[in-house]
Amino acid sequence: MSFPKDFLWGGATAANQYEGGYREGGRGLATSDVYTGGALNVARQITYVLPDGTTGKMDQHDEMPANAKGYIDENLYYPSHVATDFYHHYKEDIALFAEMGFNCFRLSLSWSRIFPNGNDSEPNEAGLQFYEDVFDELLKYNIQPVVSINHFDVPMHLADEYDAWSDRRMIDWYTNYTNVLFTRFKDKVKYWMTFNEINLLNGYPLLGTHKTDDQTRYQAMHHMFLASAQAVINGKKINPDFQIGMMCAYILTYPETCNPEDVQKNIDEERNLKYFFSDVQVRGYYPSYKLKEFERNGVVIKKEQGDDEILRQGVVDYIGFSYYNSGVTSVNNRELTDGNVSKVVPNKYLSQSEWGWPIDPKGMRISLNLLWDRYQIPLFVVENGLGAVDSVEADGSINDDYRIEYLADHIQEMKNAIELDGVDLFGYTPWGCIDLVSAGTGEMKKRYGFIYVDLDDKGQGSLKRSKKKSFYWYKKVIATNGDDLSNEE
Repeated sequence: MSFPKDFLWGGATAANQYEGGYREGGRGLATSDVYTGGALNVARQITYVLPDGTTGKMDQHDEMPANAKGYIDENLYYPSHVATDFYHHYKEDIALFAEMGFNCFRLSLSWSRIFPNGNDSEPNEAGLQFYEDVFDELLKYNIQPVVSINHFDVPMHLADEYDAWSDRRMIDWYTNYTNVLFTRFKDKVKYWMTFNEINLLNGYPLLGTHKTDDQTRYQAMHHMFLASAQAVINGKKINPDFQIGMMCAYILTYPETCNPEDVQKNIDEERNLKYFFSDVQVRGYYPSYKLKEFERNGVVIKKEQGDDEILRQGVVDYIGFSYYNSGVTSVNNRELTDGNVSKVVPNKYLSQSEWGWPIDPKGMRISLNLLWDRYQIPLFVVENGLGAVDSVEADGSINDDYRIEYLADHIQEMKNAIELDGVDLFGYTPWGCIDLVSAGTGEMKKRYGFIYVDLDDKGQGSLKRSKKKSFYWYKKVIATNGDDLSNEE
């Protein structure tokens, strides 16, 4: 069999999409808490209040008014507040993960559950105890926690009062947060990731910054690079056996034609979309192509003495990445389709999901090879999956054969990358192993999980957990270490 005998099989979730309990156990507010639901082609909204008391809404990718603060309108529905309620169902859910045979589970921590304001002098013990209880429950079943330290939000206090990652003090506040985690959980967690999909972060909900211009974003990113590197340095001192990785959204792109202009544009897109971020965190320095881009665009990164050395010392141990789909780049203007975080040229050779994402299993193998050839450090597929509408039959069954087909095809390409190409891949945690709120649209009907959660787009439902057909299929996949991918009873 091509998968290593100690290969990590599991699933992945995020606190702001799954955990719930947003005001319980002393948790403070986060930027994700002012994020309303949305729908396909209907942008999620962020609600805010101005100093004069006027409230407003903005699209999720717009700039926040400079003096605005996050605001919760009690008349609106915010999916993250309950999400699918891991906070109250964690024992039940972990038992289901164990039944599937997970030997790892990727979850993220809510920074504001541990430091309610983000920069408190002391951590919130109730928050730490909740995560300790979760880790102990996982370890009871021999499931290794894989922890994303920060996943798509920021404590709201830091965003409202300091403009979050645009302020250099965030490095110290994040470092204090990670030091507390590393010390408290040094014997319970081995695998860490510093930031989720760092290449996608911008604006108020994800970076906590009111502006979205390049100068603001890249200065904030510099602070995040330093915070990540310092976490690696400190973590290794606390426990040398820690494996601390980065995490990026890997959106493979192909040039539309062999026209050299298309090829060059594709190189530029791949650098801009993803490689810049992994280059810094894996190699430990800013690549020359980005420095030239900064020169052309007037972006000036403010550094302090010692920054470059911290980046060099704090390189990551592995690359965690998400892979859902590929895209096409072209110098010609034409109708575009949804490509996860960007609009891309449709690929005539591929089918699409219900949400318009191209389905490209072969792209998984290509992506693994490109990353392995470029960096030669271990890889971990920490997100992969198919968002789809699932129907509950009269007998309660949920026959998601489309999801089984998607995942089987992608796992086969992972096997090919290991067996045929020699790629060092050590784990796979498909996204949304249990149904959760979509990050992109705020919907529940866009489901990824092996486990169905009774909840609709308006937050109505019993939260009852049910096993889909894919639950039993994935259980077989894990039991055979990826050898049997067939969709047979």
